[in-house]
Amino acid sequence: MQNFYKPEKLHFLTAGMPLATGKGGYKKAFELLEEMNLDGMEVEFVHGVRMSDENRQFLKEISKEKNFLLTAHGPFYINLNSKEEEKIDASVQRIVETAQAANDFGGYSITYHAAFYMGQDKETVFQQVKTQTKKILDTLEKYGIKVWVRPETTGKPTQWGDYEEIIRLSKEFEQVLPCIDFSHIHARTAGEYNTYDEFCKILNKIGTELGDYALNNFHAHLAGIEYTQKGEKCHLIFEESDMNYKDLLKALKSFNVKGALVCESPNIETDTKLLKDYYMSL
Repeated sequence: MQNFYKPEKLHFLTAGMPLATGKGGYKKAFELLEEMNLDGMEVEFVHGVRMSDENRQFLKEISKEKNFLLTAHGPFYINLNSKEEEKIDASVQRIVETAQAANDFGGYSITYHAAFYMGQDKETVFQQVKTQTKKILDTLEKYGIKVWVRPETTGKPTQWGDYEEIIRLSKEFEQVLPCIDFSHIHARTAGEYNTYDEFCKILNKIGTELGDYALNNFHAHLAGIEYTQKGEKCHLIFEESDMNYKDLLKALKSFNVKGALVCESPNIETDTKLLKDYYMSL
């Protein structure tokens, strides 16, 4: 993609404001990020895309001034494969609004959980997600919105979005790339994808099928995770989880991945710092 921000390194981002922000708002949040030598934030639009023009402007200025990388996570209520047409339209709208906000505050990339299978076969759902993704991108083009649009790998087998499906969708559209949630892939497979070789397998597939630019414009999520045979249960801090973050960071280093690694652990800033410090020690 032309005119897109090109990351020069792997940036370590908190998922939302650091816990220590309290009621301090974005100003306090970015002071904390700077103090901890972290690289930015994923803005979480949990229940809808609500952000004042003032905050959009503040984020744009602080990210430029201090060289922070910003991404955005779309609201939870998204299902591009709903059985109800109005819910699909509302989902498309939420993704467009997320992209608009990110574009306003100078964001690099947006991500969201795209769809549920709803008991349908994979190919049918893929085609439906593809159709709705085209609608989203046509709207973004109309408004001149330039951010990466990234469906996220999901943590349960009932949700659309294993990494192969998301790589396949990314091949269809120039503005779409994967958001690889390594914890979700680990949970979705009930404990697989937790070794250096398995992490490399994912990165190699992305590089081979989408090209090096996909590894140079990366967006990933990571946290400790609890799971069952049915997939993801909840996020944990790394120390309470079997998530092999050290080998993952080694794999990211081996492939010289650049972009955003967003930490979604419950103790957000502490584990983001843990990741960055270990990565820098390699």
